[in-house]
Amino acid sequence: MTTPQPLQGRHALVTGAARGIGAAVARLLAQQGARVSLLGRNLQALEGLRATLPGGPHLPVTADIGDPAGVQAAFAQARDALGPITILVNNAGQAESAPFGKTSIDLWQRMLQVNLTGTFLCCQAALPDMLAAGTGRIINIASTAGQKGYPYVAAYTAAKHGVIGLTRSLALELARKGITVNAVCPGYTDTDILRESIANVVAKTGRSPEEAMAEFTAGNPQRRVIQPDEVADAVRWLCGEAAGSITGQAISVSGGEVT
Repeated sequence: MTTPQPLQGRHALVTGAARGIGAAVARLLAQQGARVSLLGRNLQALEGLRATLPGGPHLPVTADIGDPAGVQAAFAQARDALGPITILVNNAGQAESAPFGKTSIDLWQRMLQVNLTGTFLCCQAALPDMLAAGTGRIINIASTAGQKGYPYVAAYTAAKHGVIGLTRSLALELARKGITVNAVCPGYTDTDILRESIANVVAKTGRSPEEAMAEFTAGNPQRRVIQPDEVADAVRWLCGEAAGSITGQAISVSGGEVT
C-alpha cells in the first residue's frame, strides 16, 4: 500500500535546511512528495541531507539570506531546476545573547539581518511564483521569543516579534490570493542553537550541563525541550489543503509555555 503524498508536484524551498528544524522540515516535506530546495551556507551539509531524502529531485543551494542579490540568485537557481516555488519555509535564524547594556549595534544588526530581513527577502523572492500560480504557503519559523519576552536576548526577541508582525501583515495582503502566511513558534528546541546556549551558560556560570538544561526547560509546563520533528509536523499541516483557512497565525509549539 503506497503512502499518500499530498504535496506531490509541489516545490518547497526551506532555508536553514542543513540541520535542526530545517532538516526535519525538509525530510517531512520530501516524504509528503514535495521537491525540496535546501538553502543554507554549508554546501557539504546540504549535499549530505539531500542524499538521505526520499523522492526528488531535490536541490542544495547556497546563499546568505541577509544578502538581497544572493537570495534572488539562489531562488532563481532553485526555480530553474525544480520549477515554481509554491511553499516557502523561512527557518534560517541565529540567536546571540548579551545583557541589554552590552548589546552592541553590530549584534543588534546581525539579529535583525538574519532573523527578520532574511525572512523579508525570501518572501519577496518567492511571492511572484505563488501569485502566478494562485496558490502558496509561507511558513515563518519564529519563536516563543516572538510571543513573549526573554532576558538577555533583546535583539533576537525584537527580531522574532518582527517576524510575527510581518507574518500577520503579509497574510492580510494575500488573503484573497490563495496564499496563506503563518508563523510557527517553537519553545526551546533540541537543536545546535540550544546546545550552544547550554555550553555558553556552563562556561559563564560554572553550572553543570544538567543544571543549565533545567533552567531552559523550567518555563515549559511539560518540563522538556521540543523536538525538531514536532515543529516539522506543524509545518506539514500548514502546507496542506486542510489548512487553507489558517492564515496570519502564530502557532506556539512549546508544551503550553505560551497559551
